[in-house]
Amino acid sequence: MVTDDQRAVLAWLASPDAYGAGVTQVERIDTHAAVVFLAGDRAWKLKRAVRYDYLDYSSVERRRVCCEAELARNRRLAPSIYRGVVPVTRDATGALAIGGNGPPVDWLVAMHRFDGEALCDRLATRGALPLAAMPTLARAVAAMHATAERRLDHGGAEGIGRVIAGNVAAMREATTVFDAAAVAALDAASGAALARQAGHLDRRRAEGLVRLCHGDLHLRNLVMLHGTPTPFDAVEFNDDIAAIDVGYDLAFLLMDLWRRGLRRHANAVLGEYLQRTGDVELLAPLPLFLSCRAAVRAKTSAAAASLAAPHTRPALVDAARDYLRQARWFLDPPPPRLVAVGGRSGTGKSTLAAALAPRIGAAPGAWLRRSDVARKQLFGMDPGTHLDADAYTHDTTARVYAGLRVDARLALDAGHAVVCDATFTDASERAALARVAVDAGVPFTGLWLDAPDDVLIARVTARHDDASDADAAVVRAQPAACPTDWIVIDASGDAAAALAAAGAALGLAGDG
Repeated sequence: MVTDDQRAVLAWLASPDAYGAGVTQVERIDTHAAVVFLAGDRAWKLKRAVRYDYLDYSSVERRRVCCEAELARNRRLAPSIYRGVVPVTRDATGALAIGGNGPPVDWLVAMHRFDGEALCDRLATRGALPLAAMPTLARAVAAMHATAERRLDHGGAEGIGRVIAGNVAAMREATTVFDAAAVAALDAASGAALARQAGHLDRRRAEGLVRLCHGDLHLRNLVMLHGTPTPFDAVEFNDDIAAIDVGYDLAFLLMDLWRRGLRRHANAVLGEYLQRTGDVELLAPLPLFLSCRAAVRAKTSAAAASLAAPHTRPALVDAARDYLRQARWFLDPPPPRLVAVGGRSGTGKSTLAAALAPRIGAAPGAWLRRSDVARKQLFGMDPGTHLDADAYTHDTTARVYAGLRVDARLALDAGHAVVCDATFTDASERAALARVAVDAGVPFTGLWLDAPDDVLIARVTARHDDASDADAAVVRAQPAACPTDWIVIDASGDAAAALAAAGAALGLAGDG
């Protein structure tokens, strides 16, 4: 519902005269809740004078409060974008000004303007979103969650229950978009999943994992700044949307990447996030979180379709129905399994494991645990930092492998698949990992990559910026015999051939 007449302010902000010398053109971007004016090197965001059931910008004072909340919540995410809150004033002559001497008639969030083509959703559409940037993005999200305010008054099973109920109610009203039986099936499956996870969700809230999060963490609200994916436009207007489980916040990003076919991207984000936070327990409710996020998009796509021009409506309807199908699909994940990828240094274990992980188990694929990264983590080092021989003692290596087994069991117990990447040249370590699968009651498959010495030496010699510290001397010292109880994969050729052979051995359909 529109509450104030902003037409004069909107018309004035659309004119270059509002911004002073140097601005000759203004671009206007409209959303249901705000209007953004791009002028020179600045972006100015005006909140619409509207009130919805989930949003209240109905008065000038309310818009000021929300502008200041938006600035506070987003400055910690994107300090280079958010610059301040500035009034639109009107002087005694009736002239409007940005930050003038008259009383405020409205408020603006002042931002640094960035290239719209750097938005991550546009990069993804063009196939230009860099996979290598996903660990950096995951670390940014983990850091955001680590410092976020804890909120015991939101979230838990009750919070997710409200999300499910709101999604289903909206979809039931959109009778021209959704099949009633499909909505009913999602409602039933969501309710059953919530019942299974209710205690877990409430424990997570009690443990402080419901926090004031971003709330709308998808690719359209991420921008590549100086090569780094940077979140912006966090929700400030409704704590029911923003005060959520950190896993539910992350799930929006994972769902968006997955649906766009960027499965390795999603898998990389999840893996790095788990490594940084240690929050392996989020894997248990993750299918429900992903489903709820897809259902939110189904609901909002249907709402957008109802307001769209005739030529754009069919695409929005198709998207809404696809999101509904995906929401239901997330709730029936494949069962967990444990896969190990072993072999001497230079066989391409990490390349193969990273390609396999998104294709195994529940979305967004198996948790990939790499011994080289775990070793660096044990010493508090970044993966690219070289460690000396003291970090490769028998005792240290035993600790690394023990850590892999602990992580694997935690994830498997949460219903999530795991891929472990290590040399596994010690038969006792291979046997110990297989026992983890037996104890967890899940299938185990060991893949052993094999290639001639000259191939391995050439590969490790050519490596750079990699977590592995192995060199030619390490390769020569490693036992060359292949274990008889693991599936041997010829790794002497290219990575695609090894992936095809491994996929066939694991019974994976297609190329993932």
